[in-house]
Amino acid sequence: MKKMILKSAVLTAVVTVFFGTNVSAQQPQGGQGQKEPPSVDEIFEQMDKDEDGKLSKKEIKGPIKNDFDKIDADEDGFITKEELENAPKPKGRKRE
Repeated sequence: MKKMILKSAVLTAVVTVFFGTNVSAQQPQGGQGQKEPPSVDEIFEQMDKDEDGKLSKKEIKGPIKNDFDKIDADEDGFITKEELENAPKPKGRKRE
């Protein structure tokens, strides 16, 4: 009987440790679930369909499209990597 209780206690402890470690390993850093924004190179890799090193209004989507005119510093109708790197950074969401 004592062996059965001891085995049950050890098994319960092992299961508790396993699931406790598994849950904490899956939570993102900071606990907010927000991932890092893509780098300029990643943005160009995803959006520069004609691979000319510039982004036109037709190629872009998302928040960059909304701020195209602000980012296009030389007003030539294209966004370069340099213009995107120098663009004002979007403000994060306010915490409630």
